[in-house]
Amino acid sequence: MNHAIGSESGVGNIVRTDKRLHSLIPPAARIEKLAGGFQFTEGPLWFPAGYLWFSDVIGNVVRQWSPDGKVIEILPNGGGETKAPPGSFVGPNGMIAGKDGAVLLCQHTNRRIVRISKDRQVTSVIDRYEGKRLNSPNDLVYKSDGALYFTDPPYGLLDQDDDPLKELPFNGVFRLFQGKLRLVVDDLTRPNGLAFSPDEKYLYVANSEKRKIWMRYEVRADGGVEKGKVLFDVTSSTESGLPDGMKLDAQGNLYCAGPGGVWVLSPEGDHLGTIKLPETPANCNWGDDGRTLYITAETGLYRIRLAVEGRKALY
Repeated sequence: MNHAIGSESGVGNIVRTDKRLHSLIPPAARIEKLAGGFQFTEGPLWFPAGYLWFSDVIGNVVRQWSPDGKVIEILPNGGGETKAPPGSFVGPNGMIAGKDGAVLLCQHTNRRIVRISKDRQVTSVIDRYEGKRLNSPNDLVYKSDGALYFTDPPYGLLDQDDDPLKELPFNGVFRLFQGKLRLVVDDLTRPNGLAFSPDEKYLYVANSEKRKIWMRYEVRADGGVEKGKVLFDVTSSTESGLPDGMKLDAQGNLYCAGPGGVWVLSPEGDHLGTIKLPETPANCNWGDDGRTLYITAETGLYRIRLAVEGRKALY
């Protein structure tokens, strides 16, 4: 049975590879484990009211954690109804707050992005590109003009690229703006986490397989992207984990779930250090006063208080 645990501080450690990390993660910073007993946690989203939502992709449920340690179920069958084999990645994944106070959620089973209203009503936002079903939307981010960007790898399909239900011949990064869906990247094998730089000049995209890399694209005036370059490559890493969800701080540094922990990269792609957890992280997001990084990692939920503010969410 899934269950919460009391806050446990001092788990994991910080590996510092560049002195610049000291101004971001103070020497006294400690990693806390807030809850555990889940199956594969993802998509953390902090609410100003003082609580956090997060997904359990394998458990197929969205939950809420509160500072008193209480964990409650928010949305059962969060990825959609499923009869998939146990252990399948068919549940909910990335989440983001919308302008109207609703939450947008990536659903693997239903292969779509949905809107969760304040009264928990679920409606579809997008599920097709040029008449073909999406693979399994994974993560999403807003741009200040209101455009929604999201990644669409095949992780929610049982046989992934070889699944007979797969309708798109690629695994893309999309832009949804004023009801029109546009493909902006189609040459990554497993696009995963994504985020904008604070000035929105760059879009960062994690690619989980076969090359384990974080890409940086220049954002054009029309919302498309170009001049993609590898920001950092961890293909040679032998530690558990893949490039996954990411967030940026207000200075433009990246906090990227990846092999062995959360990799902290400078805007130029320098590896500043790694937040090492007892479990492999999948995603992270800012909460509390904006200086706390909440991290979802396999069966647990963690946090660490930093010395720098996160890039503020639009909504």
